[in-house]
Amino acid sequence: MVKQAHKIASQVATLFETSPLILDSGVTLSPVQVAYETYGTLNSDKSNAIMICHALTGDQYVASTHPLTGKSGWWERIIGPNKLIDTNKYFVICSNVLGSCLGTTGPKEINPETGQIYGIDFPVITINDMVKVQVGLTDTLGIQKLFMVIGGSMGGMQALEWLVDYPDRVGSMMLLATAAQHSAQNIAFHEIGRQAVMADPEWRDGKYQEHDTFPRKGLSVARMTAHVTYLSEDGLMDKFGRNLQDRDAPTYGFEADFQIESYLRHQGSSFVDRFDANSYLYITRAMDYFDIAARYEGKLADAFKKASDVPCLVITFTSDWLYPPEENKRIAHALNAAGVPVSYASITSDRGHDSFLLDIPEMDKMMTGFIQSAEARLMKDQRDDG
Repeated sequence: MVKQAHKIASQVATLFETSPLILDSGVTLSPVQVAYETYGTLNSDKSNAIMICHALTGDQYVASTHPLTGKSGWWERIIGPNKLIDTNKYFVICSNVLGSCLGTTGPKEINPETGQIYGIDFPVITINDMVKVQVGLTDTLGIQKLFMVIGGSMGGMQALEWLVDYPDRVGSMMLLATAAQHSAQNIAFHEIGRQAVMADPEWRDGKYQEHDTFPRKGLSVARMTAHVTYLSEDGLMDKFGRNLQDRDAPTYGFEADFQIESYLRHQGSSFVDRFDANSYLYITRAMDYFDIAARYEGKLADAFKKASDVPCLVITFTSDWLYPPEENKRIAHALNAAGVPVSYASITSDRGHDSFLLDIPEMDKMMTGFIQSAEARLMKDQRDDG
């Protein structure tokens, strides 16, 4: 039985009722629902809150059983009582991002203006829009300043937005396997995925709910394509090699002869049972638009100038070809140039981009040391303030 991490609440907050959310596109949304999970207890001075930002296909179930799959939370390994992020000490928040499909306002939800499902009429969103909703959620919870923001992959992009636009509301920052802009290669992979979804006849111009259909084949192919980028060549060879699946010889056809084919097909088919196809389009597009430096005339360090009091830890993995070490090192260099105290670690791993989700002892050691350092800094600041 999975032991859950001192879970207190699974709630949905309604935000932006009186003042609408103004998206980067100029479109407004009101109201906005945000689904979130919390673990641990918020202390009396509300100084122990940690915001966990999830990746593209992640969700708010960071340390509790997923209601659709029945699987453990995606970071339950490190979040919980007496774990690396100890919920006996910290109040952990994880919200489902804007545009996603597990309770937060997105294309599968009802448009309050029409009473119909948004579908493809949902406005295009950005990573910055997602963070505006997270800021609104912390306001609702009465938290003025987070002890720490932690994010990996797309979650790291959200964390960077916190650092750039809300530095006074963050005590420290942990960035894992991420980038300050989406590369041409990554945009290309996303476009392949989106085209796969839209080419599925069951997509029905994004109005599949009206026709009671779902583009399972297209979304499955999109997931298979993306999943390859989360792994590495060495990792794939070690795990699958050229091994055949449940047979001694090739079929000389197009069945899943190889184990890697069977694995990817499973990844695709299981994904469509828990994710919305239109949400996949919107979130990948938000990642494509992500480019912090572009807002500062191409000078990434300028984006971090207001964050000089926010210690940061940047962790990258040698086999990550989605957001390679060079991208993460660029962030660390820019933080350093802006006067932000930053620690950087490039960890040797053959597990690819998804290393940040796995049991990597060196990563755990770096994270533990950084959290302890941030805690000591907070205690000193509180003593100095009397």
